[in-house]
Amino acid sequence: MIVNESTGSADGLRMAGTVRFAGVMLLTLGAFQAMEGLRTLLQERAYLVTPDGMLIALDWTVWGWGHLVLGLICAATGWGVLRGLMWARVAGVLFTAFAALAHFALLAAAPLWCSILICVEVVIIYALCAHGSEVRHPRR
Repeated sequence: MIVNESTGSADGLRMAGTVRFAGVMLLTLGAFQAMEGLRTLLQERAYLVTPDGMLIALDWTVWGWGHLVLGLICAATGWGVLRGLMWARVAGVLFTAFAALAHFALLAAAPLWCSILICVEVVIIYALCAHGSEVRHPRR
């Protein structure tokens, strides 16, 4: 159970719920990132623009592997956030910010999908920054 760090009780369950939400969303974001990477690797014509029309002109294979690796890292970080680990909260903010930048760079290829994911990433960063220090995993 995640408890309120300042009081040692379960008073901050709402805040703990926000951090749990961020952990679940990081797991979900990681799965979506990995699926996006696999889709790009398996079917380069999945996007309507060529790499030259992108903000950063990279080969689709590079984009695919980048999204796949970032997805696995985000999923592992989400698992760590759900376990209440401090390194996972820090890594969650960093990798989620990086994922938002990657989706911004991919905005020309999939505007609706990338816009939705950028909004989700902003909510994850808010939850981890605003409420992350209020919870911890209790020692056994």
